[in-house]
Amino acid sequence: MKEKILIVEDNPRNMRLIEMTLSAENYTLLKATDGEEALDMASMERPDLIIMDMRLPKMDGLEVTRKLRENLAFSHTPIIGVTAYAMKGDKEKVIECGCDAYLSKPINTRELPEMIAEMLRQRQKGNT
Repeated sequence: MKEKILIVEDNPRNMRLIEMTLSAENYTLLKATDGEEALDMASMERPDLIIMDMRLPKMDGLEVTRKLRENLAFSHTPIIGVTAYAMKGDKEKVIECGCDAYLSKPINTRELPEMIAEMLRQRQKGNT
């Protein structure tokens, strides 16, 4: 069964880069471009992993992640927080809000697929 990955990203160039980076992998890619859409998509599709941009229109990634974590269905869903504003303390904020990992932009196209594969492996171990 193909794992579903929800990409939450409002910048079309960044979205395209993530899609291209993951296209070689055998994932079903779902997309959302703002916080509200991300919550709706997550509820409908139940992704296996979420890549969450922290700077989003309508509702930022921190708030979306907190809301997802309040829902038991998403308590063990790996979430990778992504931000271009890598200031001191940002990583802590991203992890604190419920993300399992943190990536700064520009996205490292080698690191991302490895991180996703590892997080999905860990998740499967937890579900067995």
